[in-house]
This record gives sequence, C-alpha cells and structure tokens, in this order.
Amino acid sequence: MRTNTAGAIPSPPPRVNAALVLALAVFGISWAAPLIRLSTAPPLVIAGWRLVIAESVLLLLLIWRGEWRAWCTLSPRDHLIAAGAGGMLALHFWSWNASLAYTTVAASVVLVNLQPALVAIGSAVLLGEAVTRRQALGLSVGIVGALLVAAPAVFGSSAATGLATSAPLGLPPRIFGDLLALIGAVTASLYYLAGRRLRATLDIVPYVALVYGWCTLALVALALVRGDPLGPYGAQDWAIFAALAAGPMLLGHTGMNWALKHLPAHVVNLTVLGEPVGASLLAMLIPAIGERPDLWTIAGGGLILMGAIQALKAPPTEPV
Repeated sequence: MRTNTAGAIPSPPPRVNAALVLALAVFGISWAAPLIRLSTAPPLVIAGWRLVIAESVLLLLLIWRGEWRAWCTLSPRDHLIAAGAGGMLALHFWSWNASLAYTTVAASVVLVNLQPALVAIGSAVLLGEAVTRRQALGLSVGIVGALLVAAPAVFGSSAATGLATSAPLGLPPRIFGDLLALIGAVTASLYYLAGRRLRATLDIVPYVALVYGWCTLALVALALVRGDPLGPYGAQDWAIFAALAAGPMLLGHTGMNWALKHLPAHVVNLTVLGEPVGASLLAMLIPAIGERPDLWTIAGGGLILMGAIQALKAPPTEPV
C-alpha cells in the first residue's frame, strides 16, 4: 500500500464500483451545459436554485438518517475547509454558467474541464499523492483530447446561435467566455482537492450536505448583491432548475464526491473530461440548441475516453 504524507489518504479503491459510479456521474453532469443554455434566468440564479433544491433533498436525508451528528466531530479547520470548498464551488458555477452566454457549449465545457493538470499538481503538493506513470499518461491523453475538442471553437468561427454579441472589458465575446470557463477550472480544482481531504473523515451525505450548504449560501448572497431576481420564473425554468439538481448535482457532483474517498483527486477529476463529449452530443440532439459536434469533437472524445480508462486501470503503487 502506498504511504501518503501531508494528510493524504491511503486508499486501495474498489475500482470496479468507482468506475461505474464515475460513469453515471459523467452522464449526470453532461446535462448541465445544455440545460443552462435553455434557461432564461441569470447564471447565479440558475446555480442558486440548482443548489437550493439539491440541498433541501440532502438535508431531509441527513436528518432522517441522523448523520448530521458527523458534523460535530469535525475540527474548526475542517469546517473552514468545507466552507472554502463551498465557496470555490459557488465561484465555479457562477463563472462557468456565465461563460455559456458568450462561447459554445463545447468550448466552455472543455475549457472548464482542463482541471486534471491543476488537480494533479495540487494532489502532489497538498495531499502527497504523486501521479503514477500510467496515470500521467492517462492525464496527458485526456488533456490532448480536450484540446482537440476545443480547437474549432477557440481558433475558428463559432457555429452556435443565441450567444452574446458583446462582452465586458471590450473583449471579444468568445474570448471573454473562454476566460470565464478557465476561472471555473481553477475554482473547481480547489473544490476537488478540498473534497479529497474531507472525504477521509466524512461519509458522502454529511460531506455533500455541508459543502453544498455553504455553496448555496454563497450563490444566494452573490445573486442578491448583484440584484439578480430570484423569481418569478416560468414552468420551463423551474423544470430546468429541478433537472439540474437531480442530474448534474445529485447524480453527477455527488457521484464524483463519493469517488474521492476511493480514488486520488486527479483520477476522479480526469473523468470529468468525458463531459464535453456527452454535453456536445446532447447539444446536437436538443433542437433548441442544434450544435453539431464535428470530427475534432469525435476524435478528442475518443482520446478522453482512452485517457480516463488508462488512469482508472493504473495501479495505485506504481511510481512516476
């Protein structure tokens, strides 16, 4: 068994179960970008209601099972880490949701998911979890695949419809949207690293209820400060809020957080790169969006899948 330092978690993982959960989680999060594109609400409001609905379900489950007592066992430092993780998740949702108004679904999802390299560095420095040779190969292949998916949107003309025609700071809308997506990548990386640390001591429901709770408070506060209306909204928007809570949040993010107890953060984070492929396919199938994935997306998606499989199959004790 590998020995970790600096608070790292030795974890011989149940790899088959973890891989299955991660596959379902990727399916869940793939719905986020298309659903957000269809909503008429501001980005912070979309994220806020998504979290309010998901957190309400989790709190009911937490009270019913009596697992709220686990919060009492945490140190003040752990509570600060949980609050920080929730804050990073809130900033991630704001920046990424906002990016979808300025750039394509494919570009936004790919850029926000260029997290594995950041998480791998953070895992080694903060958690003492060095990346193995095979995991490094999987990370590299996955990131190359993500870049292939993003190439047409970043370097070519956008085929998307309904995007903003101007952006703050005088930037081209596509560039501004891409920058917002990159901010989402940094904040999401910090969120996953905090999760790997806290999941060593908390079961999944107490952990996600605590972090999602802080995230909910941050999102609602940001929306109020900006003056974004929390309502009223039509039936379609409420259906989208509920779908975002059920799929991307409760199935997607919670599945990823479950896996953080059994796999290194950089391996869990790599599988998130499967989201661009799923989101791009859904964006093609939903008539109101109608974005067709091109050969770059298909080729990049194949590399992402190969990289994720390579990282998941890598033995945890293999040195770099």
